[in-house]
Amino acid sequence: MAAAGGPDPLFGLRNNFYLGAYQAAINNSDVPNLSTEDAIERDSIVYRSYIALGSYQLVINEIDDSAATPLQAVKLLAMYLANPSNKEAVIASLQEWLGDPAIGNNPILRLIAGMIFMHEEDFNEALKHTHAGGTMELHALNVQIFLKMYRSDYAEKQLRIMQQIDEDHTLTQLANAWLNLAVGGSKIQEAYLIFQDFSEKYPMTCLILNGKAVCCMHMGNFDEAETLLLEALNKDAKDPETLANLVVCSLHLGKPASRFLSQLKISHPEHLLIRRAAAAEENFERALQTVV
Repeated sequence: MAAAGGPDPLFGLRNNFYLGAYQAAINNSDVPNLSTEDAIERDSIVYRSYIALGSYQLVINEIDDSAATPLQAVKLLAMYLANPSNKEAVIASLQEWLGDPAIGNNPILRLIAGMIFMHEEDFNEALKHTHAGGTMELHALNVQIFLKMYRSDYAEKQLRIMQQIDEDHTLTQLANAWLNLAVGGSKIQEAYLIFQDFSEKYPMTCLILNGKAVCCMHMGNFDEAETLLLEALNKDAKDPETLANLVVCSLHLGKPASRFLSQLKISHPEHLLIRRAAAAEENFERALQTVV
């Protein structure tokens, strides 16, 4: 982190990453005169940006066994996402590292642990490693985990902590928007205004466009949502959240959604929407068998 009171040399890099401008984060990562600690954080954000773009193998190839703990943790995330059959081995390594007194409390390692266990839908295990916080990213991840557990009350407590640390922080604003979407009602408009503010301050990304689109769908404005989502699709034709939201939006508009669902199934077969659709098909087939 930057010295107290001094400018943060990684502010722009972090902001690009938080808002989903992953290629911009990579392209603008050549920050001069970084401390060793800041250089490691810079590299971890760059590699996480490559992971977000689906370049898992690049990360696996470039981070060697002599790299610092945060980078090793990022490599584990790439290995976890790259090969579903390798998940058990990755989780075993992760548990071993978390149990090591020398590195187990590293904030990036705890963050990656939280992300992997959240992917596994093992929310209690995720919280075991993230609940103590320590960084804005850990607090933001706690908000996400609590929302997935349908505990908006606990998510709100985490948001309050973030607001006390830095009310204007990009992650605080994002967490506020996520919570508003979960609570619903009049809070949807507040969430929309947060994403609108981002779109006026920063280059438009799939994350911002999807945020605005989800708010529009909650408010019943499906035509506006579709326009935003098609703009996001132009930016990244394989973005999983864009494809998933287009499936939902198309169904509400009475338009065919099968192509978006097929694209999602091909590029992100493990996506929650695909898993739910497969489970629904199995249940339907089972029900048919009892009738026939």
